[in-house]
Amino acid sequence: MATHVSGRFDRIAVIHELVPGQPDPLDFLAIDLLLDGEETLLRDTVRQFVSDKVAPHIADWWDEGLFPRDLVPQMGELGLLGMHLEGYGCAGTSAVAYGLACTELEAGDSGIRSFVSVQTSLAMYPIWAFGSEQQKRRWLPPMAAGELIGCFGLTEVDSGSDPGAMTTTAARKGEGWVLNGSKMWITNGSIADLAIVWAMTDDGMCGFIVPTDSEGFSATPIKRKMSLRASDTSELVFTDVELGPDSILPNVRGLKGPLSCLNEARFGIMFGAVGAARSCYESALAYSIDREQFGRPIASFQLTQKKLVEMMVGVNNGMLLALHLGRKRDEGTLASEHVNYGKYTNVAMALGVAREARTILGANGITLDYPVIRHMNNLESVYTYEGTNEIHTLILGEAITGLSAFT
Repeated sequence: MATHVSGRFDRIAVIHELVPGQPDPLDFLAIDLLLDGEETLLRDTVRQFVSDKVAPHIADWWDEGLFPRDLVPQMGELGLLGMHLEGYGCAGTSAVAYGLACTELEAGDSGIRSFVSVQTSLAMYPIWAFGSEQQKRRWLPPMAAGELIGCFGLTEVDSGSDPGAMTTTAARKGEGWVLNGSKMWITNGSIADLAIVWAMTDDGMCGFIVPTDSEGFSATPIKRKMSLRASDTSELVFTDVELGPDSILPNVRGLKGPLSCLNEARFGIMFGAVGAARSCYESALAYSIDREQFGRPIASFQLTQKKLVEMMVGVNNGMLLALHLGRKRDEGTLASEHVNYGKYTNVAMALGVAREARTILGANGITLDYPVIRHMNNLESVYTYEGTNEIHTLILGEAITGLSAFT
């Protein structure tokens, strides 16, 4: 049997060892064999980090609505922040390595993976891809180290799937800019040191680096959430925020900027969702083996086995899909629509696995003593953010018909 991080369901291991040669229930298709030594080491390192630093506390953080900010420097030390970017203190790993890290982080909690995705793909990436050399040298090294936290301001109260309808503006004032407007549902908003804010200008949509200690900037945490509770989510308001000429990202104009950032984030999501699904499947499998009704484990019941098999197939298929698309990205053959495919497919799979796992755990499935309801609630947000499921459907529809359903 494959070796798993300590604590990953010894009961399953014991039962499995009684049947030599049987596929590993925690890696049925032996997908681990498709990873090289460096990828496996990185995956196991992040898995151990999650096991040691996240798993023992995440239920309490989620219950109390707290993001564990003290983990940020530790993530920096592990090289998780900006990890697939080159230079400026970033680790420069492969796309697959970044994806595997997202899988393990989201197996811990979607909120933890969301922090890394926002810091890496939505805050660091636009500076790395569209910023000046001066901006890169100033901001990226401390962000990679976890010394500075970033957020990404695109969505507004009345502008979600249609970012071109945003009302936030940046107007010229001398050589600088004056920013006015607001952004909603912003991960890391109230803990960020800088915000990448997209605003309409006379030259079209532009991105700005906005220090959060700027006069006229405010961030208000959104309370009473029932999803992503171990993640900071805020509203940003800009009231005559004055910015210098070096605040604008000079190398991009229009929707290409924010949409390319979102595609970066979706890549991590398609891997991360598999981690959440895997956690739910493993919890349901272990529970069904230990839980007895009518004098035998519920894992022996036909309907329970049907559910477990469907969950296992979903998790394995999702991992194969993510890994295939990750390889394509590293080869330079990945189209943006492939990322839409991955996010569309794997998040829906993960949400279905979470809901099915909850039924196996019964009433225990609604408590934070098990990870299932937490993952299920988190995935409701993941299903919507970085592009709703409906938007991904229409993008894929256009890709196969050549006809746009947006206009």
